[in-house]
Amino acid sequence: MANERKELNVPIWEKSHLTVDEAAAYSGVGRNKIRELSDKADCNFVLWVGNKRLIKRKLFDEFLGNSYSI
Repeated sequence: MANERKELNVPIWEKSHLTVDEAAAYSGVGRNKIRELSDKADCNFVLWVGNKRLIKRKLFDEFLGNSYSI
């Protein structure tokens, strides 16, 4: 039992960083659109961990709140 990893299920709204799939489910914005937006050099809501793309939830919320259309 000591070697078993305990799986933590943190609700999306409490996470600081989201996967693209989580960000899509959270926001209603499609995965392809999130990838397109986060590929831009001036995107402030993306965090790259090696090849893994994470979305900074609070900055993504701000971006969506300030956008008229995407």
